[in-house]
Amino acid sequence: MKAIDDAGMREIDALYVSNMGAAPLQGQLQLGAMMADTIGMRGVAAVRVEAASASGGVAFHEGVKAVASGMCDAVLVGGVEKMSDGLPEELSSAIAMSEDQEYTAYTGVTVVGLSALLHRLYMERYGATAKEVAMFAVRGHENAVGCPHAQYPFRVSVDRVLASPMEADPTHTLECSGVGDGAAAVILVPADGIETGVEVASTAVATDSYYLEGRKDLLEFDAARKASERALNAAGVSHSEVDVLEVHDDTTITGVLSLESLGFVERGMGASYVAGGNTTRGGELPTNTFGGLKARGDPLGATGLYQICEVVMQLRREAGPCQVEGAEVGMAQSLGGVGSTCAVSVLRRA
Repeated sequence: MKAIDDAGMREIDALYVSNMGAAPLQGQLQLGAMMADTIGMRGVAAVRVEAASASGGVAFHEGVKAVASGMCDAVLVGGVEKMSDGLPEELSSAIAMSEDQEYTAYTGVTVVGLSALLHRLYMERYGATAKEVAMFAVRGHENAVGCPHAQYPFRVSVDRVLASPMEADPTHTLECSGVGDGAAAVILVPADGIETGVEVASTAVATDSYYLEGRKDLLEFDAARKASERALNAAGVSHSEVDVLEVHDDTTITGVLSLESLGFVERGMGASYVAGGNTTRGGELPTNTFGGLKARGDPLGATGLYQICEVVMQLRREAGPCQVEGAEVGMAQSLGGVGSTCAVSVLRRA
């Protein structure tokens, strides 16, 4: 309803709802019809989009296609997750549904456990230290300070991160995003005739091997590389022109590998780049400027739309204490599973 009020319109042609866990956690499907009914728009075309934690980014991509094709003049894309309904073991099982059930999840390994394998390999291959990787969490908390919608809007020291319990060796609890409820929404309309606002310069979605063992290189999210290349080329934007960046950091190593796979940082240099302060709001590449998944929160199916909304807030100069001065171009990246799906969107201040 906030998005509808902000856009000043009530006529919506289609509704996309991104969600990951309603089926296992609430026993609920048909979220498209439920949302349409709840917001008083019975009759509108509505559908649920699911792509694990990339659901929000993929739903946004579908909404953009609906408007760009001319089939719709106004589309509402909303994401939602109610994680607090589940017990810890239920949440772990629900999140593990993003990985193969027959050959991977049945072993009991969690998504954090799979990420920990990459964490260990990254440190061994590139000589990165645990402290450097953990700094991704520290920078996220720094950026969350002052953010009114952040779940954890306070600083943490790297020593505190490394002193937290081990979630899956070598990944500590404070290197992982927490459990949280949340919702985010955007309205999409044709850009023709709009003089001011935020333009969707491009969106792209790509996939990789569903199984980690089937990938050419465990330390490159190939889906992120492909989606980034497609989105930047379609937008006519170079890496150096991106002023604000939102990346998927459900764990610290995921954030580090995302920076590298998107092409912003040289392979093996992501951890030291973050440790050097380059991703702070005043740094060379302001990243996760509201705290990212780690500090702002990670409500799964809504997370990708949180990222989109936060880029929009930056470009509209509505980010308050989180504002990056002079931001003109922003990028948001969402991952499903341990990198098997990636959605990338490039937005531009009009």
